[in-house]
Amino acid sequence: MDRRQFNQILGAGLASAAVPGLSGIARAADPLKVGFVYLGPVGDFGWTYQHDEARKDAVKHFGDKISTVFVENVPEGPDSEHVIADLATKGSKLIFTTSFGYMNYTLKVAKDFPDVKFEHCTGYKREKNVATYNIRFYQGRYVQGVIAGKVTKSNTVGYIASVPVPEVVQGMNAFLLGMRSVNPKAVLKFIMINSWYDPGKEGDAAKALIDQGCDVITQHTDSPSPLQVAESRGVKAFGEATDMSKFAPKMQMSAIVNNWGGYYIKRIQAVLDGTWASADVWGGFDSGMLEMAKFANMPDDVKALAETTVSDIKSGKNKIFVGPLTDQAGKLQVPAGTVMDDGALSGLQWLVEGVQGKLS
Repeated sequence: MDRRQFNQILGAGLASAAVPGLSGIARAADPLKVGFVYLGPVGDFGWTYQHDEARKDAVKHFGDKISTVFVENVPEGPDSEHVIADLATKGSKLIFTTSFGYMNYTLKVAKDFPDVKFEHCTGYKREKNVATYNIRFYQGRYVQGVIAGKVTKSNTVGYIASVPVPEVVQGMNAFLLGMRSVNPKAVLKFIMINSWYDPGKEGDAAKALIDQGCDVITQHTDSPSPLQVAESRGVKAFGEATDMSKFAPKMQMSAIVNNWGGYYIKRIQAVLDGTWASADVWGGFDSGMLEMAKFANMPDDVKALAETTVSDIKSGKNKIFVGPLTDQAGKLQVPAGTVMDDGALSGLQWLVEGVQGKLS
């Protein structure tokens, strides 16, 4: 190559570098970096596991258009703020914070990073660059309650609760209402472990409830420990967040399955398209965000009833929280014929008659 050819090539390169927007085009080809903040380990086989499966769905869908990073075992406290901010500082332009206790910390970080989009799972506070999303888990709890009401022989069913937030209260109430719809004598006992994920406490709670006469166990906690206890004690049970049947093949009757993948793909696509906007999504059976694991280890008539119950909820025929509803003290909370709206459900802090135990 002579000097004249070299100078021509060099000049073309300098001219290209000076063309407005050309370097921007190169940058536009860079993958969108998406961050995820997880409460538990990706191997919890429950809540966090299912979120990470959804992240993998997004990676498979978008290929090299995105890159993802996640941080697991992040406590719901001030430390989460540092983790969220670190993801934003290191280039994540869309960040999913996947537990209720991250809400206020997500909002604080969002103010410092106005060009970053944030999605908070199970929260209710939003900003221009903060959206919220959730699943109507209570719909699945109602179905579980119907099944439990039909199969229990002691009329006493156990519920391992995590923390006393509205989402958990909704679940216990819906479960009891499902039971009472087919078995008016059934009662629900619960133990609040004050943690979303603690295999030791979850297992101990399952043992205690069984020792108190509960012959069906369900959970709003994230590990398979309660199911493993139920399997070892010959007690029917339900899984949580994902199909946990491999941990209790003889005793799991079903499980709530959280499908986050479709939502993640939709919201990532919105960022790529430049159409992302803050919103609130609360999906149930009808959205595909919620489904039930295979109905098993139950009589065929109970299975058929469970399938019908899912269909009725999905179609809107069964709205679950319909008055008259009274609380544990016998006080009428929802008049006859009234359906609790989303606002009331989102702040629910009382337990229906038939649930035994105190929130605090």
